[in-house]
Amino acid sequence: MAQKDRIIFALDVGDRDSAKKWVHLLQGSVGWFKVGLELFTAVGPDIIKLVKDQGIRCFLDLKLHDIPNTVAGAVRSASRTGADMMTIHLSGGREMIAAALLAARNEARARGIDRPKVVGVSVLTSLGAGDLKEVGIDRTPLDQVARLAQFAASCGIDGMVCSAEDLAGIRSTVPPSLMLITPGIRPNWSGKGDQKRIATPASAIRAGADLLVIGRPISEAPDPVDAVNRIVAEMESA
Repeated sequence: MAQKDRIIFALDVGDRDSAKKWVHLLQGSVGWFKVGLELFTAVGPDIIKLVKDQGIRCFLDLKLHDIPNTVAGAVRSASRTGADMMTIHLSGGREMIAAALLAARNEARARGIDRPKVVGVSVLTSLGAGDLKEVGIDRTPLDQVARLAQFAASCGIDGMVCSAEDLAGIRSTVPPSLMLITPGIRPNWSGKGDQKRIATPASAIRAGADLLVIGRPISEAPDPVDAVNRIVAEMESA
C-alpha cells in the first residue's frame, strides 16, 4: 500500500461547497476522506456520493451508539450510501456490535456490494485520565483502550480507532487483521490543537497504525497539497 493511501483526510467542514473544494484539491493525494457528524448533519448522505464519484474511499465517522436494533438500522442505511467504512462505539456492548456487523453483511449481500468495514471507537483522543474519572472510569486512557482492544478482537470487529500513544500497548495483543486507525496526528511543524494524546505520522506508523486520520495539519497549512507531501515523506521515513 502506498503511504498516501493510508491517509484519511478529515472533511471537518459544514457545507457541501467547502467539502467539494477539498475533495477536488486532495483527491490524488490521499487515500480516504472522512465524513463526520458536522458535515453529514449539514449535507446528508449525498456527501458520500460526492466522495465516491471521485473514486476515493469514504470513511463515515458517525460514532454510532444506541440500542442494537437502532444501530443495525443505521448501519444498513449507511451501507446503502456506499460508505467503505463506518464507526460505532465499542462501549455499546457485544450485542450492539454483533447487530452492526450482521446488518452490514446482510445489506452488502442483498445489494451485491463489498461489505463496509465496521470499526470501533475506544477512548476519544480529547479525553485524559481526569476526564475518564469524571464519568466513572477509574482507569488510565491506555488501560481502558487496552481493555476495549481485547473486547473488540473478541467481537470480530474489523478495526478500532485509538490514539498513537495507545498503539504500542495494543498492537502486539490483538490479531494483525484488526485494523488500527489513529487520529490525533500532528507533524512536528503543526500545532497540537485540542487533542491531548497525539503523535507524529512517523511515530504512529512505527507503533503499528494502519490508517492515519489527519485534518488541521493539512487544512490549515498554507499549501495543503505540500503539507500532504511532507506527511507522506515522513511516513516513508518510518
